[in-house]
Amino acid sequence: MSDPIRLFDSHCHVDFSHFDEDRDAMFERMAAAGVEGCIVVAVDFDHIDSLKSLAEARGNVWFSVGIHPNHEVEVEPTVEQLCQLADHPRCVAIGETGMDFFRHHVDPGLQESRFRTHIRAAKLLNKPVIVHNRDADADTMRILREENISECGGIMHCFSADQATADAAVELGMAISFSGNVTFKRNDELRAVAASVPADLLLVETDSPYLAPMPFRGKRNEPAYVKQVAECIAEVRGLSLAELAAQTTRNARVLFSI
Repeated sequence: MSDPIRLFDSHCHVDFSHFDEDRDAMFERMAAAGVEGCIVVAVDFDHIDSLKSLAEARGNVWFSVGIHPNHEVEVEPTVEQLCQLADHPRCVAIGETGMDFFRHHVDPGLQESRFRTHIRAAKLLNKPVIVHNRDADADTMRILREENISECGGIMHCFSADQATADAAVELGMAISFSGNVTFKRNDELRAVAASVPADLLLVETDSPYLAPMPFRGKRNEPAYVKQVAECIAEVRGLSLAELAAQTTRNARVLFSI
């Protein structure tokens, strides 16, 4: 008998309205695909209650607290606010936070200040930081180093940068998580990065509803599709799907203390 597939989606947004019409069915498909758990990641404070409700209702769902770097707010979050909102048994991370120079909805200086606030809260709580980095490799890594991210640890979510950035993140002890874009046909360089990440720092995710993997590219993504991400990475690492799934699921449970 072959080993069972045990997958974990380390980053998704299944609280979004994209899933309002079939959320229960989506969770059923997730279970059928062998995905035993997921982290539903915050992008603002307005929907923290819905994240809590999802996590409280299901034994295989956990959540994070944070404000996305490109989310515009009237008042910037404080360390105290983050700590208060994260004071819940099923809150396992801070974020997503970070730097995004692809879209400039929020001033880069403000993004940096917000990023540092999140990291400082995470260190007080001893929870990992979920890091969003888009077209901001140098600044993201500089801030992680200056804030001593190794004190709480974290995840480079939906990794899409180069090998040098991956190596720098690994040197800081950061986990690196890959999403559906690693399966895209022209992403050979990203697959090479996925092949190089130390086994104990490797995670898989969907970032659903975005970035659906092949062969679902262009459709709404969902946690069940983390299987296609894992299959792609297993192939480039010379592993069976069951081996890759077990390793990344173990990593997620250790990192998030669940």
